[in-house]
Amino acid sequence: MDFTFSEEHQMLRQAVRDFTDGAVRPLSAQIEREHHVPRELLDQLAELGLYGVAIPEEYGGAGMGETGLCIAMEEITRGDFSVAVTYGAHASIGAMSVLVGGTEEQKRKWLPSYATGEVKGAYALSEADAGSDPAAMSTTAVKDGGDWIINGEKIWITAGNLADLVTVYAITDKTKGASGGVTAFLVPAESKGYSVGKAEEKMGQRGSSTVTLAFDDVRISDEYRLGEVGAGFKNAMATLDRGRLALGANCLGCAKEALSLATNYANERVAFGKPISRHQAIQWMLADSATEIYAMESLVYRTAWMCDEHVPFTRESAMTKLFASEALDRIVDRAVQIYGGMGYSAEYPIEKLYRDARVTRIYEGTNEIQRMVIARDVIARGI
Repeated sequence: MDFTFSEEHQMLRQAVRDFTDGAVRPLSAQIEREHHVPRELLDQLAELGLYGVAIPEEYGGAGMGETGLCIAMEEITRGDFSVAVTYGAHASIGAMSVLVGGTEEQKRKWLPSYATGEVKGAYALSEADAGSDPAAMSTTAVKDGGDWIINGEKIWITAGNLADLVTVYAITDKTKGASGGVTAFLVPAESKGYSVGKAEEKMGQRGSSTVTLAFDDVRISDEYRLGEVGAGFKNAMATLDRGRLALGANCLGCAKEALSLATNYANERVAFGKPISRHQAIQWMLADSATEIYAMESLVYRTAWMCDEHVPFTRESAMTKLFASEALDRIVDRAVQIYGGMGYSAEYPIEKLYRDARVTRIYEGTNEIQRMVIARDVIARGI
């Protein structure tokens, strides 16, 4: 068994780390304050080729697979969670919905532009009454000659206001439900009847935009139908398998940052005549966090390897998302405790990490849903 990263992946990690330290960290406070990721920062991601890191070379990408994407997500998150989430809306679930669900012709047409960042994507599945139960969606697409007419509304769409092309899931046959009744479409942002609502005011990850998208008789040609009619739900779930894995990498990066901050503070803060890092109570917190980070890292990169080797990984992706998000909450909570009163102050970055972390147990499928996914697979296939 070989758990060594390839030389290419190691070079990628160093390049993204250098970019994060030099370009992302200095802007993190501004991004939080202004609730906005500067366009020039997104352009720099494109210049580095990071939008295409997981896209195969035959479609214009770097061909570094899901492992490469997880490395990029981990390192960017250490600098700012909002930047990583904005990046992931395009590079992970946006582009990957085309990779896993598009026809060969569609992949060759769209993915090179996704890889360069010339076209930015987003992923629109959730609705007001269809969050954990996406099969309950009410957005519809009706065939009209050679076109489709889309009506409905999607909510909680990350970077929806930045996207040029949005993957939208809609009901095309109510009688078939999720299995055969949902179809995916690529909807251009300039389409007549397409509109973007206001950005949500959120507890954390404030720099990433989360918007509502409305579709009022949006007409698109059949060439924008992504994959086969009725295959949309399968596409959505396969895309989320990758999205949940990438979120595990986000959690890993945030957890490493929290532990690094807590360790540095514990070495500097003196209480009872010595640095608090020499007190057993603090040491145990640091030890527990380091152990959970090791487990998170193992889950993330073993599952990324499975994805890249085309081994089924739905259960493992759900496990990664479940464990990593809950471990992250424990790790940032310990970090705040180590900081004491200072950890509750917005002057210190640990307070921001605490808020950023909370939503990871909710999006990309709540952790309650992940437990259902895992349990069903265990019951069906065993361990």
